[in-house]
Amino acid sequence: MLKRITVFAYGVACYAAFFATFLYAVGFIGNLVVPKSMDSPATTPFLKALAIDALLLAIFAVQHSVMARPWFKRAWTRIVPEPAERSTYVLFSSLALIALFILWEPLGGTVWSFGSHTGGGLIMYTGFALGFLLVLLATFLINHFDLFGLRQVWLYLVGKPYTHLTFRTPLLYRYVRHPLYVGWFMSFWFTPTMTVTHLFFAVMCTAYILLAIRWEEKDLVDAHGAKYLEYRSNVPMIMPSAKPYEPLTPREAIRRLA
Repeated sequence: MLKRITVFAYGVACYAAFFATFLYAVGFIGNLVVPKSMDSPATTPFLKALAIDALLLAIFAVQHSVMARPWFKRAWTRIVPEPAERSTYVLFSSLALIALFILWEPLGGTVWSFGSHTGGGLIMYTGFALGFLLVLLATFLINHFDLFGLRQVWLYLVGKPYTHLTFRTPLLYRYVRHPLYVGWFMSFWFTPTMTVTHLFFAVMCTAYILLAIRWEEKDLVDAHGAKYLEYRSNVPMIMPSAKPYEPLTPREAIRRLA
């Protein structure tokens, strides 16, 4: 029982680290409240700062992608308890982001700028806020607590076996395959002041997400097979459809396969 309680407490602590990091990310990207944000004053020569920032983003990208792959999970769970695997992934992702927040080097320069109280500025702030709200909403639609490891450690605590989530297309997922990433894109690109620093961050993160979608969807096809292939062929990846997706009935699926 002590092991179960320890794993559960560990999972809760990892989630708390994630949530604090997520809140800091809002301030970091939006240049709001936090002591050091993306566009703090530049103090390092441009090329050196660019190299540091590129390295920090690369570290996060490698960690975030490699640790999410099934082959890594199979190897990793020989070291960490299986119920704590997702929590450990969340913790390492949070640590990679914390390192980025601390070591980030602003580049300076301005690409565009709207006044905070102008119509353009308000539109940008609104899009930025809606982006982060969309990220959170998308996680709850697919199961926020499973995504961040709490469901796994809770089931372990109460002695129930873990069951993988079934494939579902709730609400926003009927219009676009990756509403969570749409939210991230909005948070990256909707800014009243687009600095060179912010542009570099937005371009690199956008490129990474577009690559990561390919790896993620391969895993989804492996996990859900024909269901996900049919979903992928009928629902756009990023740009929402005007018409909601309707899954095939078993009879329709058989007819298509015939």
